[in-house]
Amino acid sequence: MKIERFEDIEAWQLARKLTRTVYRLTKNPRFETDYGLKRQIQEAAGSSMHNIAEGFDAETNAEFIRFLRYAKRSCTEVQSELYVALDEEYISAAEFQDAYEQARRTRAAVRGFINYLKKYQTHAKPLKHEGFSGSTVHDSTVGEK
Repeated sequence: MKIERFEDIEAWQLARKLTRTVYRLTKNPRFETDYGLKRQIQEAAGSSMHNIAEGFDAETNAEFIRFLRYAKRSCTEVQSELYVALDEEYISAAEFQDAYEQARRTRAAVRGFINYLKKYQTHAKPLKHEGFSGSTVHDSTVGEK
């Protein structure tokens, strides 16, 4: 798959789905009134998505990887906050499992993209990739996860 926009990145697509899931869960009337947790989990989910998009415009693979690492950590933060929501009975066990798994899949995709960029960065001569206008991401596919 050719990557010409951040929306083409599989990890961003999964992060967007995670963000939608979190926003849906936080509309639960009980969850909705816990303003601190609601804000925190929404920001963490959004951060996973936004850091991938922001990193897309990085000038180097190393800088892009830094943003991807932030995105990966945000997925882990969502998972931890889901435990609070479960323990406070804001969400069901099934909702917890679904959202937790979505965060895991997103984190795995981000990790796979990081590994791909690191491998390419150390094993290939830098080439320009037309979709990244000047960055040093070199190929149009994401490596295996």
